[in-house]
Amino acid sequence: MAIETVGIVGAGQMGNGIAHVFALAGYRVLMNDVSEPSLAKAIDTIDKNMERQVSRGKISAEDKAAALSRIATTLTLADLGQTDLIIEAATEKETVKQQIFDALLPHLKPETILTSNTSSISITRLASRTDRPEKFMGFHFMNPVPVMQLVELIRGIATDAPTYAALHEVVKKLGKTAASAEDFPAFIVNRILVPMINEAVYTLYEGVGNVKSIDESMKLGANHPMGPLELADFIGLDTCLAIMNVLYDGLADTKYRPCPLLTKYVESGWLGRKSGRGFYDYRSGTPVPTR
Repeated sequence: MAIETVGIVGAGQMGNGIAHVFALAGYRVLMNDVSEPSLAKAIDTIDKNMERQVSRGKISAEDKAAALSRIATTLTLADLGQTDLIIEAATEKETVKQQIFDALLPHLKPETILTSNTSSISITRLASRTDRPEKFMGFHFMNPVPVMQLVELIRGIATDAPTYAALHEVVKKLGKTAASAEDFPAFIVNRILVPMINEAVYTLYEGVGNVKSIDESMKLGANHPMGPLELADFIGLDTCLAIMNVLYDGLADTKYRPCPLLTKYVESGWLGRKSGRGFYDYRSGTPVPTR
């Protein structure tokens, strides 16, 4: 399974980061989104992030130019059908992901591998709706993709050994480390991380501490580089809530019940950094706790 071309569905924070690392590793990348401004913004973000790497001596200006030349964009999802590997990096909603794979199926080469960057949704269930469950895997990158070293590889119940081996090799070529996870809700990282964030929100909800004291306690008391509420804002509160709901629904254990305050923030549209407000207000340029 020689992989040379990669199709990426979604040009948001995860999609453009994935495009960035694949292009630098020598793959030809075709990135798809539903709007031209989203694609233009993604290319601009990749350009700026690569320029930061150049300024820090991580890559050369020639590396950057070559990588950017390997990235193309398209508004037509069907165009991705002729790539060797497709990575779906759309919003964390199963219905949306299913619609994307349904639309792709008629256009795929027989050997194309399908993957999802989902952080929590069942790979077996997503794969079962396609014509190639044996060539379907979870390919979960961490955010921000150019910086974080881990990639979770999640096999569905039908995933075959050559598909797993091919993606394991891809991760090595990207210069990252693969962690193999079984296909259970939220896999490894988010099974541990997001309930911790949810517990921090409960600590805020119950008045045990305020935003500042909770984050400072975990940074200085547990040596975390970022407090859990600051991290929730970085991930996106809607994503955190979606993962908690997957855990709660999939494992039927009350310890995964999403905190009502987290739900309230999402209902208000305060989703974190991307919306300007979450547990912190970012609109002035300096983060200010909202509680």
